[in-house]
Amino acid sequence: MYNRTFWVDETDEFENRYREVANPDGTITHIKETGERYVEGTPQSAENFNKMEDAIQDAHIAAAQMLIHQKQSEWRIEDLEKATVQETGTVTLTNTMAFPFNNSKKSVALANVRDNLNYVVVVVSKTANDGGNIGEIEISERQINGFKIEHTGSSASVTVVYAVMGGYN
Repeated sequence: MYNRTFWVDETDEFENRYREVANPDGTITHIKETGERYVEGTPQSAENFNKMEDAIQDAHIAAAQMLIHQKQSEWRIEDLEKATVQETGTVTLTNTMAFPFNNSKKSVALANVRDNLNYVVVVVSKTANDGGNIGEIEISERQINGFKIEHTGSSASVTVVYAVMGGYN
């Protein structure tokens, strides 16, 4: 359990009062005049701040665990079976532009229309057919019946093997 720190502001007789001192080089130094200290404040230290950071992180982890537990308690065996159904395919992306430009984006139709957009496209393998740079494989514009895929490198031809999982109620 988190042991709370009760923070206390430091209070002095002369809050925000400074005295100007002229330096020999023509500059001025401001010196804080505190007068009598009424209340000693809580130290602003790494120990106190790290204690707070640890508590915030613990709260986030606990909240995430509760959400996971809630979601898992709602699962039915039929949902799990549908979620693991995979669809795989191969697509060749062609780029006819000179680097750094790239027009390899291609639409991929799904053989099985999904119930929703909660599906994942996983790149299983990627090969540059001309030995060029593949860059990143990007998936975008997901729809229930397909998505778009492209590579960001300079290669003129890239073959991608992908798997699609989920997207069913």
